[in-house]
Amino acid sequence: MDFAIRRAAADEYETLGEITARAYLQDGLLDFGESDAYLGELRNVARRAAAAEVLAAVADGRVLGGVTFVPSGGPMADIARPGEAEIRMLAVAREARGRGAGEALVRACVDRARAVEGCVRVVLSTQRTMRPAHRLYERLGFVRTPDRDWNPLPELDDITLLTYELTL
Repeated sequence: MDFAIRRAAADEYETLGEITARAYLQDGLLDFGESDAYLGELRNVARRAAAAEVLAAVADGRVLGGVTFVPSGGPMADIARPGEAEIRMLAVAREARGRGAGEALVRACVDRARAVEGCVRVVLSTQRTMRPAHRLYERLGFVRTPDRDWNPLPELDDITLLTYELTL
């Protein structure tokens, strides 16, 4: 499939937000389903774009998916330390999966990280059940960093996010 990876345009934010929200909902990644507070963050692409770089995979004028690239920490970073960039909220529409858009989005983030002065590593968090994503990250050279695993909702014991890193 031919597609381009580029910065998401403002008129694509709503579509990309819905793709991201649907992906998380359909894949059972939100513990509280439609009432999960994180759903609002997933849909709010404009907020992410104001604080980081939101990339979109686009084919024939249609958004297939997107990712948030956070260079050198910043307000959108969850786990990035100095000298690290972070990948967040990678999502591809269900009907566009398996065509390489997710991999192209991750590769675009890695390329951007290499262009950031002083950036030596790319990090990300993922849920235990995101096995296809884990395979993708590992195929691209990311390695697990169990010492950095974390819980975004400490009041709930069973929401530990796994972490990965790629040394540049």
